[in-house]
Amino acid sequence: MTAPVVAEIVRSGFVEGHHYGSVVALEDDGGVAWSVGPVDRAMLPRSCNKPVQALAMVRAGLDLPDDLLALVCASHSGEDFHLDGVRRILATAGLDESALQTPPDYPLDDEARIEALRSGRPKTPIAMNCSGKHAGMLVTCVVNGWDLATYRDPAHPLQQLIMSTFAELTGVPVEAVAVDGCGAPLLSTTLVGLARAFRALAVAQDGAEARIAGAIRRHPEYVSGTRRDELALLTAMPGAIGKAGAESCYAVALPDGRAFALKTDDGAARVRPVLMAAALSRSGVDREVWVDGDAVRRTGVVELLGGGVPVGEIRAVF
Repeated sequence: MTAPVVAEIVRSGFVEGHHYGSVVALEDDGGVAWSVGPVDRAMLPRSCNKPVQALAMVRAGLDLPDDLLALVCASHSGEDFHLDGVRRILATAGLDESALQTPPDYPLDDEARIEALRSGRPKTPIAMNCSGKHAGMLVTCVVNGWDLATYRDPAHPLQQLIMSTFAELTGVPVEAVAVDGCGAPLLSTTLVGLARAFRALAVAQDGAEARIAGAIRRHPEYVSGTRRDELALLTAMPGAIGKAGAESCYAVALPDGRAFALKTDDGAARVRPVLMAAALSRSGVDREVWVDGDAVRRTGVVELLGGGVPVGEIRAVF
C-alpha cells in the first residue's frame, strides 16, 4: 500500500505540493480507531523510541530524579538547563561528558545554536540532542557493571535489554536494527506498535512504566525545549505524553489510553505538528473539556510567507 497524501502545501490559494504519509489512532482499549495509509509495516520511529529505551534503563536499575529521567527520554534543544542536566546524570556515576559517544553537534534550538556560534563555541557531544539518552545509557552500564566503551554496540547487554523491552511494549518483532543519527541502535516497529508502546506508558499506574510517564508529564520542557511545539501540545493536554522524532515521526498518548502515531515519507519536520493536531481533532480531543483546544489547534498552524506576510499554509487533508 502506497502512502497517501496527508497534507497539502497551499500558497495564495494554489496547491503547490503535497506530503505523503501514514497516521494511526488507537481507542482507549488499544484497538485501532482509524488509520490513514499503511500503519502495519515496518518503519524506523527515530527518537520516538526514546521513552521505551529509557524504560529498559529504569528496569535495569537507572534511578534518577524526574527531571533527569525526562532528559533521558529527550531530543533536547541544547539549552543551558539541558546541558547542565546531562552533566548531572553523568555525575551520579562519577562520569563526565568525555564518556559520551554522541557525535559533536551544535544545539538543536535556533537561539541556543546562534548563541553558541556567537560565542565561538565548537560543536560538542553534550550539545547533541541525544546526549541525555546516552548519559542514561552510560549510568545504566555503571550500575550493572557493563562495559562503557561498547555501550552503543547492538550486542551489548544494555542494547539487548532495550530490544527485548521494545518488542514487548510494541507487540511487534524487531525486523531491522539500524544506526540512529546519534550512533546508538535504532529499532524498527510499525505505527500501530509505536502507538501501542506509548499507550502502555500512559496508562501505567505503577512500576517503571509509570515512572517514565510521570517524568514526561512533570517535566515536558526537559523532553524537548522551552520553545518547541511538543511542549506546547503536552501543556495543552494535561496528563498526555508524547515524543517527536526525526523524519517527521510523532507519537502521543492520552491518560485514558487513546494513542496516536504518524510519519511522513519525505520526513519534513514542518508538517509533523500539523498532522498531529489534525489527528487529535479528528478524534475530537481538541473539543474535550480537559483540553485547551485552541492551544492544541495552534500547534498545527504552519504559515507560508510571501513578502514577509502569511500567504498560505500547510493543511492536513485526511
